[in-house]
Amino acid sequence: KTETTKDLAKAIAKQCVVFNCSDGLDYLAMAKFFKGLAAAGAWACFDEFNRIDLEVLSVVAQQVSSIQQAAMGGMKRFIFEGAEIGLDPAC
Repeated sequence: KTETTKDLAKAIAKQCVVFNCSDGLDYLAMAKFFKGLAAAGAWACFDEFNRIDLEVLSVVAQQVSSIQQAAMGGMKRFIFEGAEIGLDPAC
């Protein structure tokens, strides 16, 4: 699945970042990662996503939803985790 996603991204000239999740990952680290993805318009593959604690997954779901809403709203900048960041509409 990861290789297929990476190949698709390459075929359409889209940056794809593979991230190996661990059980020690927290929502602040994920927020930093999402900020970069949103600003760059890049894709991400999360390997071993099931290792993330349920409490962290709940916050991650809210973070993803926030980015999706901004993208669907056509926003160029939006507030994410207390900071205003740029949004590449192709993300």
